[in-house]
Amino acid sequence: MLLIRTKRDNLLMPLQSVCGIVEKRHTLPILSNVLIEKSGDQLTLLATDIEIQIRTHTDGKEGADKTAVTVGARKLQDILRSLPESAEVSMELTDKRMQVRAGKSRFNLQTLPAEDYPRMVSAEGEQARLQLTQKQFKRLIGLVQYAMAQQDIRYYLNGLLLVVTGNEICMVATDGHRLAFASEKLTESLPRTEVILPRKTILELSRLLADNDDALDIRLSQNQATFRFAEVELVSKLIDGKFPDYERVIPHNHGKVITIGRTTLLQSLHRAAILTNEKFRGIRVVLAPGSLKIISTNADQEEAQEELEIDYDAEALDIGFNVTYLLDVLNNVSNEEIEIRLADANSSALITLPGNESFKYVVMPMRI
Repeated sequence: MLLIRTKRDNLLMPLQSVCGIVEKRHTLPILSNVLIEKSGDQLTLLATDIEIQIRTHTDGKEGADKTAVTVGARKLQDILRSLPESAEVSMELTDKRMQVRAGKSRFNLQTLPAEDYPRMVSAEGEQARLQLTQKQFKRLIGLVQYAMAQQDIRYYLNGLLLVVTGNEICMVATDGHRLAFASEKLTESLPRTEVILPRKTILELSRLLADNDDALDIRLSQNQATFRFAEVELVSKLIDGKFPDYERVIPHNHGKVITIGRTTLLQSLHRAAILTNEKFRGIRVVLAPGSLKIISTNADQEEAQEELEIDYDAEALDIGFNVTYLLDVLNNVSNEEIEIRLADANSSALITLPGNESFKYVVMPMRI
């Protein structure tokens, strides 16, 4: 039975949208597959890892009227990628096999029954529904996602806090050593809603969202978030936990303020980072009137020193930081200048963008 006959890219593009969440090795073999459903003129592709589900559809005029099957997602993707761009592809089902044909190429793939494929049930009790552009949401993610924890025992840190309050949406990420906050205005006022999105969901959204003004529809419920954009629907379970009170972490009255060129500071930190201790990655930031020094040393008694001229006339300060945390923020904001606010050697630093209250980055000091 002919499932579908179409151009290669008509299959490859939607398959790439859903394949990102498919694990190469899974305890449930069927979760390595993609569910392909044909109904009338529409071909739907769906993948899940039980925590996240991504569905998309494409034009499927030529082929069976109504059928469904699951097949190895990565194998099918690799086959389609390896074919010429202009290739016409046909997929046929016989017994428990799918044959993929293109020109004189033939591939026989094993299938598993569609009725065995697990699907996430839509959650009831919608708490909030909002709409942004894909570009706005992608930008927010980019400003904070690098501060998420990875495999932390405090599981709620392995994700990103999404807060909708009034006419504002905020995103917060922290790994306990640094915290990133970013916000964006909404066109309507909504009741306060807080959810924690898993790390994998954030990375997938960052990959799939386009840098354009097309609509992104977000629906939040008690234990699930749904994102709809272009031809894609992504449904994600939420992390159940209490996120730290980020408003208490952000300092407010740091008196020592430096405005500095982002690129200049980034390049100096990159050079100083070459001679840091590989494990601890510590650097010293030494402030004096008119000058900022960045000093790094390592176990071999090697030393790097960078000096920058700055507009600063307050008292001297010697404070240590993990250089990776500073490089992360400078690599992910795009402004030409940044503002650094400090208090003393034992207090966290606050990095902001001049004249912009919608982004804040807090980084703890380290002893060096």
